[in-house]
Amino acid sequence: SVEIPEDVTKIGNDAFSGCSSVTSVVIPEGVTEIGEGAFFGCSSLKSVVIPKGVTVIGGFAFYGCSSLTSVAIPEGVTRIGDYAFEGCSSLTSVVIPEGVTRIGVSAFRNCRSLTSVVIPEGVTKIGQSAFSGCSSLTSVVIPEGVTEIEGSVLGRCGDGAFKGCSSLTSVVIPKGVTKIGGYAFSGCSSLTSVVIPESVTEIGQDAFSGCSSLTSVVIPKGVTGIGDSAFSGCSSLTSVVIPESMTEIGWGAFKDCPKLTIYAPAGSKAERYAKKWKIPFKAK
Repeated sequence: SVEIPEDVTKIGNDAFSGCSSVTSVVIPEGVTEIGEGAFFGCSSLKSVVIPKGVTVIGGFAFYGCSSLTSVAIPEGVTRIGDYAFEGCSSLTSVVIPEGVTRIGVSAFRNCRSLTSVVIPEGVTKIGQSAFSGCSSLTSVVIPEGVTEIEGSVLGRCGDGAFKGCSSLTSVVIPKGVTKIGGYAFSGCSSLTSVVIPESVTEIGQDAFSGCSSLTSVVIPKGVTGIGDSAFSGCSSLTSVVIPESMTEIGWGAFKDCPKLTIYAPAGSKAERYAKKWKIPFKAK
């Protein structure tokens, strides 16, 4: 175990990186920042108490702490850095405090034991791959303040915010979101329903690909574009309602959806798309 002296105010970058025998750490009240990679690869670390004075948890701070089962993030924290808890495969729950405004890229990626997470109202952005590979995550509440659920950068093959969360059964996307990024919910094979709000204008590439339990989707009037393969492999999908506002439907957007019927206005982009891809169509 490690006990850090009371007069320390910052735990520097890589301070305990690779200390694979450390099992517990007590961080004193005077510390305000946990630096990048501070506990990187501390694979035996089971518990850590982060004091109230900490405002920043740096990138890679607890990356690969595979024995860490729980962490209490104090109210003073405003930023959770990129990759901060990636690979903490024993972490079962996390409470993110109200002061946090951004959850960094891959912040909780591959936390395979994480079953639930509460994202506070102050968060406006959920970073690329933030919860990707959290295969035990069954529910997530996304607050009203979030405006973007990031996907893969520039549409390249990469992980979306909740990609591979194979136990996730439902998600409500809040009214403020304008874009659902590429791969955002790709491979969420237990997802049975999704509510897309009126504020959304774009659904990215592969956003819901491989959501094999999804049965129906209503795409709101404001959406103008659906990316390539956005709903490909949604093998249980029986109906999709597409608005007249739609101007672009990407290649293979509904590929391998054998039960699907598209509902849209007669003469719309959606009708032309359905005919091209030989998908049953009904005017609505």
